[in-house]
Amino acid sequence: MSIHPLVTQLRFARSEFARGLAGVTDEEARRRFLPMNCISWLVGHLANQEHRYWVELAQGQSVVAGLHELVGFGKPASTPPLDEMWDAWRATTAAADRYLETLTAEQLPTHFLRSGQPVAENIGAMLLRNTYHYWYHTGEAAAVRQLLGHTGLPDFVGNMAAVRF
Repeated sequence: MSIHPLVTQLRFARSEFARGLAGVTDEEARRRFLPMNCISWLVGHLANQEHRYWVELAQGQSVVAGLHELVGFGKPASTPPLDEMWDAWRATTAAADRYLETLTAEQLPTHFLRSGQPVAENIGAMLLRNTYHYWYHTGEAAAVRQLLGHTGLPDFVGNMAAVRF
């Protein structure tokens, strides 16, 4: 089975997010420039979205407990340790990929169920939202890095020649 092109796009957005954060230290990642969140929060926040969509809703599982309370949308600001957030992100994306690798075009217009009711957005819209969410926070992370005084930041967008359809 081939990977759906929208999943390929999500994976590329993930890789660009990670590339844009290479070399950031824990101390730097936990620094907040109000009103923005810190970089470590961004890593956990994106893991949280993938966890909620592709692990909990899609597979009925959990691989990272407490993530939503720590870095979920609308929750109080936090400055979690960067290593913990990368560990959560890696565990979540690996678990998410188990579902995403099976996704077909026929499934995109369908809806997950939560408490027996369909969620508002269909799977395809959720996949797009997840991808666009990465790009939003990739830009935010680049802004934080500039405020930290980092130079020589990655160019937008990276190695498109490596993307295979």
